[in-house]
Amino acid sequence: MQRVFVLSSKKHPLMPCHPARARALLREKKASVFKRYPFTIILHDRDSGDVQPVEVKLDPGSKTTGIALNLHGKNGIKTVWAANLNHRGHQISEAITAKAQQRRGRRGRRGRKLPYRQPRFSNRAKPKGWLPPSLLSRVHNCETWLYRLSRAVPITNIAVETVRFDMQIMENPNISGIEYQQGTLLGFELREYLLLRDKHTCQYCGGASGDPVLNVDHKHPRAKGGGNSIKNLAISCLTCNEDKNATLLPQWLIEVKKSKSKLNKARAALLPGIIANKTNTLRDAAAVNATRYKIGAVLKETGLPTTFWSGGRTKKNRTEQGYQKNHWIDAACVGQSGEKVFIPSSLKPLIITATGHGSRQMCRVDKYGFQRTGAKQNSRVHGFKTGDMLVAILPKGKKKGRHIGRVAVRGNGYFNISSNKITVQGISHKHCQIMHCRDGYNYN
Repeated sequence: MQRVFVLSSKKHPLMPCHPARARALLREKKASVFKRYPFTIILHDRDSGDVQPVEVKLDPGSKTTGIALNLHGKNGIKTVWAANLNHRGHQISEAITAKAQQRRGRRGRRGRKLPYRQPRFSNRAKPKGWLPPSLLSRVHNCETWLYRLSRAVPITNIAVETVRFDMQIMENPNISGIEYQQGTLLGFELREYLLLRDKHTCQYCGGASGDPVLNVDHKHPRAKGGGNSIKNLAISCLTCNEDKNATLLPQWLIEVKKSKSKLNKARAALLPGIIANKTNTLRDAAAVNATRYKIGAVLKETGLPTTFWSGGRTKKNRTEQGYQKNHWIDAACVGQSGEKVFIPSSLKPLIITATGHGSRQMCRVDKYGFQRTGAKQNSRVHGFKTGDMLVAILPKGKKKGRHIGRVAVRGNGYFNISSNKITVQGISHKHCQIMHCRDGYNYN
């Protein structure tokens, strides 16, 4: 169970408390709810308090970034709050592509018979350090949540997984020879890269075997002259690795085609692509590489002590402590302090999904790029905006009951409220009350 954030009467961050303690304070009228997501209370009669060191840790990824808050207490290091932050880079990329296609269609004479419209100005020059919006959104998401956490928790330092420093040289500058080659991080860096490239999935069966044990396999067996090049390495489950053994891929393909089992059918579908040297795209890995330095620079601007650690160190810490693979768990295990961190089994992460703050497009367009709706009107209706989280209590009628969810406002004052399961339409604004104003994110 996650801790509840606590603010003093002057809105200074205090130590997070247990949910039972927060309920008692609310019941005794000593505190009020300040924010729903992340859940934060504000005390009425305390303007200060004792604090302990709290470290925020991040595991930036191309699609999901793990966030964890580790409390350094008298009894050791403990994770008290965690979240998985889902990015929307692919949505931004698709939106930009659609916008470019519409503009291109309106400027071109051959594809569509439309009036030619010249570009208003030349904006092709890119400043130094420029990142495309789809990548920059990942940086902004990390920056936003670090800022929000720093206002709710007394953070003392930051640890982020970004640059893969060689920790052996940092700990022992005189290390050399076999001692360096077979150090404590032996195999972790290469394996972590392959797992990222192959998306933690067996490349021979696509996960059809259901075997959770993943190995690094040589496509062309070493026993028959295969090398250790990355192009010759692939992630394989233990079942496929043992079945393949030292067999060449073309020969193995002939053997699996003789069987009609579900596993061998999956292998027969994937092996021809592997034989033809068709590898998975490195788009996700490229996104991480392109944003890691930018994220590091943004974190340094906070003024808090910031340290950077390698993915191999994170993997080593997590596997030695027996924790499962997850973004927020990786975040909790980042760095030196992640070697011995206690993660309660009851701790459930907050799932944060970036949704943006709406579209800048004033009018909807048809397939030819011409407007088909009027310009946007006032986005706020009776004090509510689309995306706000509301609670509506209907005293009577077919929709009688309590409804909680995101609202879609209508100019006539009758809104639609959508939860994870259903959408209730036509609820009057008179029965609605705001729980959480829209802030560009969804929570689960």
